[in-house]
Amino acid sequence: MDIAVLGTGRVGGALGPRWAGKGHRVVYGVREADSVEVRSVLEKTGIGATAVGVREAAALSQVILLAIPWNVTREVVESLGPMDGKILLDCINPIKLDFSGLMLGAAPSAAEEIAAWAPRARVVKAFNTVSDATMVDALYGNQQASMFYCGDDDPAKAVVRQLTLDLDMEPVDAGPLRNACYLESMAMLYIHLAIFGGWGAQCAFKMVRR
Repeated sequence: MDIAVLGTGRVGGALGPRWAGKGHRVVYGVREADSVEVRSVLEKTGIGATAVGVREAAALSQVILLAIPWNVTREVVESLGPMDGKILLDCINPIKLDFSGLMLGAAPSAAEEIAAWAPRARVVKAFNTVSDATMVDALYGNQQASMFYCGDDDPAKAVVRQLTLDLDMEPVDAGPLRNACYLESMAMLYIHLAIFGGWGAQCAFKMVRR
């Protein structure tokens, strides 16, 4: 599958190489293709990975991962051009700079805002409730970290489910896109525990059943 990873920070730099290692074609959408950060991520991703402008990366791909800061998300999404039928994978947590909470105000969720900005794309919320350390290695002993995802398009969710399995995570379908607000609040809880609760990044949520 052709995947555009928009952003080469901690999240894009973790997910891109993992998916490339599973045989997916990864192209990074960046502003400066010759930056040290981008060159480092390309080297980590391996042969075949490329870095181009964000609009070109989106045009080349079936799946577009938004791994960018929330404060530039609308600008980036609206710059991508037509996205008819493309899967727009939102892993963004709209957190305040001091990590004290979410910054959406009256908006229902970041994912629903993104869906309004890109009405012809198929938006799925996922990969926002784990650390980049878990994205790199999702196994905790003999258990897989759980990955929650939600969206309104079942075929798109099936693709995200497979991308989750490719990362050795347990996929958990959390329902329609309106439930993205729960996943974003869940991510805020994770961030609180990791930063202020002393858990650090080497932990993850796990669904259990009997």
